[in-house]
Amino acid sequence: MNAAVPLPLDLPELRFTASGDSLVRRSVLPSGVRILSEQVPGARSATVGYWVAVGSRDELPDTFGSTHFLEHLLFKGTPSRTALDIAVSFDAVGGEHNAMTAKEYTCYYAKVQDRDLPMAVDVLSDMLTSSIIDPTEFENERGVILEELAMADDDPSDVTSERFFEAVLGEHPLGRPIGGSPETIEAATRDSVVAHYRANYRAQDLVITVAGAVDHDELVARVQQALTAAGWDLAVEAAPVERRDASHVHIDRGSPLVIVQRPIEQANILMGVTGIAASDDRRSTMAVLNSILGGGMSSRLFQEVREKRGLAYSVYSFSPSYSDAGLFGLYAGCSPAKVGQVAELLLSEFARLGSGGVTEDEMRRAVGQLSGASALALEDSDTRMSRLGRSEITLGEFADLDESLRRLSLVTPTDVRELAAELVSRPLSIAAVGTVDASTFDGIASEKSPGEPVNA
Repeated sequence: MNAAVPLPLDLPELRFTASGDSLVRRSVLPSGVRILSEQVPGARSATVGYWVAVGSRDELPDTFGSTHFLEHLLFKGTPSRTALDIAVSFDAVGGEHNAMTAKEYTCYYAKVQDRDLPMAVDVLSDMLTSSIIDPTEFENERGVILEELAMADDDPSDVTSERFFEAVLGEHPLGRPIGGSPETIEAATRDSVVAHYRANYRAQDLVITVAGAVDHDELVARVQQALTAAGWDLAVEAAPVERRDASHVHIDRGSPLVIVQRPIEQANILMGVTGIAASDDRRSTMAVLNSILGGGMSSRLFQEVREKRGLAYSVYSFSPSYSDAGLFGLYAGCSPAKVGQVAELLLSEFARLGSGGVTEDEMRRAVGQLSGASALALEDSDTRMSRLGRSEITLGEFADLDESLRRLSLVTPTDVRELAAELVSRPLSIAAVGTVDASTFDGIASEKSPGEPVNA
């Protein structure tokens, strides 16, 4: 494969060989269900994912947290399986099963031996199509989710992350917590969650991806059999739902500075700006930039903050991206007395990347790190399954390892410097949790982030 393969929604069948001689196939059923598989030579297990392109950003104001609430409820039983039956199905064969709710999609997945893939397809199909959402289970799970939110609120790094997203993304739906809040979960009704379920879990919404030991024709037949048994009429024709608009959106910053006072030993700091969208042609450049600045033990932030000065144990950068927006953030956890010094170092290294650029040695090291990490990740069928899902739902193209490495090889020091300079010029937001005072950031926030701090 010499280039990324487009995944048009109106193409019924697609077949190609990817790097490592894996066979990738894709079928779009008349009902709109999309099935993708990657058959990996020598694999003895398979990971299967059932995806719907609905996440926390798609919720209405009165249903915040419904997507995550629903994810929990689909494990609680169907007319033919109890919650225990579902759990036993996978435990009895040594398999793994779980789900994840993200800002733009939800995925229910399982990893099993090759011989148990038909069972996994049957159970996941039943869960996704036929959940009872029993009223008693609904109330029980409300309590579970409230405990999950309380657990996250006890984790300073989680709190910092949530406040950072809100500070950078403001009123944009991507800035909302995925799990909602205790108030919205307390207010959630079974009727609203059921309505969310019926509106977004339809044949034309469903994407199924399998990687590892899989025969595509057998997979398609099993999926059709399982969905039909669950009561879906696959003879009714429907086009797959359109992908999200990938046009980059303008985002108004929520706040320049958010501080959450907590009596804890460390202060957690996140500072950053809006980033780039997942479809941006510069995403390989962003990967290299992130690697050089804070992506490993040889990165600038790690060396300057931890190795040379011993100011923090954990320090890194990160760059999550979505269909039409993204973030770029710098994190450190340090003593409250060192917050000002650490924050200045984070920002100065960020700025230096935009003004001074990078060396050829840093470029070689970053490309080598990213290339090796990508290759090692693909040893796991979970990663390959997720790659298929993101390719189908978000990107609309499949790029194998060879294509990804080719794109990385084309990134130049000038590309990195120009992207860094663009990011540095954007309005900065800071989120801090701990025994921290707003005055600590006066020298930073006054220059880059005009406005009043928000104490949360």
